[in-house]
Amino acid sequence: QVQLVESGGGLVQAGDSLRLSCAASGLTFTSYLMGWFRQAPGKEREFVSAIRRTGHNTYYADYADAVKGRFTVSRDDAKKTVYLAMNSLKPDDTAVYYCGAVRGSDGRRVGQYDYWGQGTQVTVSS
Repeated sequence: QVQLVESGGGLVQAGDSLRLSCAASGLTFTSYLMGWFRQAPGKEREFVSAIRRTGHNTYYADYADAVKGRFTVSRDDAKKTVYLAMNSLKPDDTAVYYCGAVRGSDGRRVGQYDYWGQGTQVTVSS
């Protein structure tokens, strides 16, 4: 049984930082591209970032334009965990953040993903 469990969300002020974690179990972690998405109230789930392993200790990371330069995705394959370090947070970053897992090289589309976590709330006050 595959499980993805996000943690690290919270209430912060604009300009603050947070680091989200997503711990995976029940899958061959290194075979999966791991993605981060977010969903604000009344909006569709949108791509934030994704990371996949491309070789021994080499990875490819992708970012949405809205977070490029502020967010950093990383993964620890030994711990089966993916992280999202979020800096310079803005009120527009307020959303429920979800991690997902997909076998494949492209991770920008919600419909591609095989598995999802339950989400963690991030609220940024102005």
